[in-house]
Amino acid sequence: MQAPLLFTEQKETEMSFTPHGKHLIAGEWVSGESRFTSEPAHGSAYEFSVGTVDLVNRAALAAEEAFWSYGWASREDRATFLETIADEIEARAEAITEIGSSETGLPAARLQGERGRTTGQLRLFAAHIRKGDYLDRRHDAALPDRQPLPRPDLKLLERPIGPVAVFGASNFPLAFSTAGGDTAAALAAGCPVVVKGHSAHPGTGEIIAEAVHAAIAKCGVHPGVFSLIQGGRRDVGTALVQHPLIRAVGFTGSLAGGRALFDLCAQRPEPIPFFGELGSVNPMFILPEAAKARAEALGQAWAGSLTMGAGQFCTNPGIAVVIDGPDADRLIAATKEALAKIGPQPMLTPGIAQAYQDGQARLRGRNSVKAVFESTSEGRNALPNLYETSGAEFLADHALSEEVFGPLGLVVRVGSADEMQRLALGFEGQLTATIHMDAGDTPAAQRLLPVLERKAGRVLVNGFPTGVEVADAMVHGGPYPASTNFGATSVGTLSIRRFLRPVSYQNLPEALVPADFNA
Repeated sequence: MQAPLLFTEQKETEMSFTPHGKHLIAGEWVSGESRFTSEPAHGSAYEFSVGTVDLVNRAALAAEEAFWSYGWASREDRATFLETIADEIEARAEAITEIGSSETGLPAARLQGERGRTTGQLRLFAAHIRKGDYLDRRHDAALPDRQPLPRPDLKLLERPIGPVAVFGASNFPLAFSTAGGDTAAALAAGCPVVVKGHSAHPGTGEIIAEAVHAAIAKCGVHPGVFSLIQGGRRDVGTALVQHPLIRAVGFTGSLAGGRALFDLCAQRPEPIPFFGELGSVNPMFILPEAAKARAEALGQAWAGSLTMGAGQFCTNPGIAVVIDGPDADRLIAATKEALAKIGPQPMLTPGIAQAYQDGQARLRGRNSVKAVFESTSEGRNALPNLYETSGAEFLADHALSEEVFGPLGLVVRVGSADEMQRLALGFEGQLTATIHMDAGDTPAAQRLLPVLERKAGRVLVNGFPTGVEVADAMVHGGPYPASTNFGATSVGTLSIRRFLRPVSYQNLPEALVPADFNA
């Protein structure tokens, strides 16, 4: 997921910000007895209140109360609210960049771009709900004289589901966190939101919550429409997904953590949908004519995509599949040469840095894997690594297809186009799959495309997946384990459907027909 999307250039305002470390619960800033200290990449550390089960309950009760007004508010009022949140975020631009860079180590330009994407998607949803197409309005007029039975008047409308829980993501402190895509889609749909902030960037979460709080006051929205609970123990996340008033969950994070929450949602007395984005290696399939014509250029470009943001994108292309031979040798040599020029980059948290080192050690310890370019990462910094294996070894060892979150690539050499096809069939669900091809590769690409359609939510040709356009036609999701709901997306206007359900109205008098049906 590349940050500078839907970004409009703007002047950053002067503003200082020192976190106060409190939760925002239904319009009130609340402290707790327990505290935790942030672990910034540089700059000052601050103390923050630890979330509790009681706070979850208070936030959920307030969200349910807010739903009775916000869920029936006009689309224009909700659109204005979303735009006001965007305005308030922009009013804090410089302070957001400063605290975000300190906490995560991300460069200022990346955070400025991600801020533009965050405000851009808020405004995109405002425009989307104003148009009203998402309501999927349908009408079957009554047929009182139909034989053998008359047909009643039927009207259908998409309606908001109620309070939604959102878990902030570690790798996108703005676009996938406090007021990110899940929050924007839920608020656009008419659903109040309870956010569990990520402890990797609590100060960034707090300042964004201040922006939402200011927008609530300006627009006169019920304060229960948004709450932020800062990091806490596992019981906080458990309580949030199992609270009986929460109607759906949005999550971006690890496979283990997401699967645990998914299971909790399914085990509730009344199960709810869990929209989790969990992990993906985003394989690339480099077809023979493309490899022959531009192996060096592909290798250099892959290295750039692989190391962008220290490889901390969920669409990071971690695996390249290529037919063995001189062209594969050229591709690997060019990738190695480009990676050797990449210096250490700070990772988002010490825990993520350690996980990257552990992932590298897992590959290094396998006889089936050959090191092409190895480095030793220390502390919070990451250096790139490149390995290779054969198609047969890859298919025989599931661990080789597991995500290593960071700038690590694996080349899989196959013997033929048929073996490449078999390898594609063996992949689990992915966020993206890429075909690199020239005109002469068209027959092979035609055979490969149906397989990749079943494996990924987005299929690219001659590009790199580290860039997710926020648009109507985007799908950011895929079959498990890329996500827990293959019919959903967490990016683009289609994502609003996660927080809606169709309601059919039969023989309603005009006075009872929802205003949105005729608006």
